[in-house]
Amino acid sequence: MDIREDRALSDLKRELIVLLPRLRRFARSLTRSVPEADDLVQEACLRAISRADQWDPAQPLDRWMFRVTRNLWISEMRKRTVRLGQGHVPADETPELVTNETGEAIVAATELHRHIDALPEELSTVLLTVSVEGYSYAEAAELLRIPIGTVMSRVHRARKTLAKRMADSAGVST
Repeated sequence: MDIREDRALSDLKRELIVLLPRLRRFARSLTRSVPEADDLVQEACLRAISRADQWDPAQPLDRWMFRVTRNLWISEMRKRTVRLGQGHVPADETPELVTNETGEAIVAATELHRHIDALPEELSTVLLTVSVEGYSYAEAAELLRIPIGTVMSRVHRARKTLAKRMADSAGVST
């Protein structure tokens, strides 16, 4: 490995470290499980480092890493269809996110998290990519490799579904 390649790999590793919290949130939206998300992020980072030559430093690392993570998850889900007895961990059995909030904020956050976990994967992934990660609709469409209209439709449906479910659980009529 020459000096340029070594420097590029060092830059990649440094940027990966900064990206880890966002990558973990994205993986959590895919897996619906903290332990599985951690495993997925680890696998994605290993894949990125081993294939560093495929990354174009002129392009944002986050988009490449989100794509790598999503593709690894799709591969894992395909493998699971072959293995018997493997599948999603029920959302109510996964540990909740740790927060320093107390009282009503914890209850509201837990309720929202439960409702997001109950959304179909195609809705929750798009919603979290746009609303939590802050990607524009166009960026989310590119990242997830779906048409921008589909992104807008799914975000709208996810938000509408969440609002209805939150209102229903709070006993508010819509």
